Amino acid sequence: MSAQPYVLVLYYSRNGATRALARQIARGVEEAGMEARLRTVPAVSANCEATEPAVPESGAVYCTESDLANCAGLALGSPTRFGNMAAPMKYFIDSTSSLWLSGALIDKPACVFSSSASLHGGQETTLLSMMLPLLHHGMVLAGLPYSANALLSTTSGGTPYGPTHVSGQNESAELDADESTLALEQGRRLGRLALSLQSKESA
Repeated sequence: MSAQPYVLVLYYSRNGATRALARQIARGVEEAGMEARLRTVPAVSANCEATEPAVPESGAVYCTESDLANCAGLALGSPTRFGNMAAPMKYFIDSTSSLWLSGALIDKPACVFSSSASLHGGQETTLLSMMLPLLHHGMVLAGLPYSANALLSTTSGGTPYGPTHVSGQNESAELDADESTLALEQGRRLGRLALSLQSKESA
């Protein structure tokens, strides 16, 4: 474990909607007293040659295996792709077999988040698809409980499986008040859990 515990907020975002959720979750993590480390993954292509720069031109840097192995908690986010996580995130997760073999992520808290262009665009199945590899890694999933009152009033994104955002057909809609609040509350919960588990490990 690194000297300074952190929660990894790992996401893929093509047009910025999922990135907006990631930033709000990171803010909640830090309000809970944990460092939040924002990371992304490169796009993938059917082309067999590498086409992405080693460092993104803007935004979060690419996640390394070390970032994931040494985190105290994980928030995993992806836009919906036909009710499933996006290929770049799946490609990255599929490359983590060595962490599964070593058990590096066992008992660490995790949550998932997503965005889609439409209200019924497969958000919940996407969240469930991201939970599956985390369960295989032995992580402890932290959903969004109904003590988050905005779950009862939201008419856009937000589920008990994790925060979501409806970005609209042109994918330009900003987070509304409920979506923003739910992402913040998810980050706080994940941060508190990671902090509590860290305290028990060091006791």
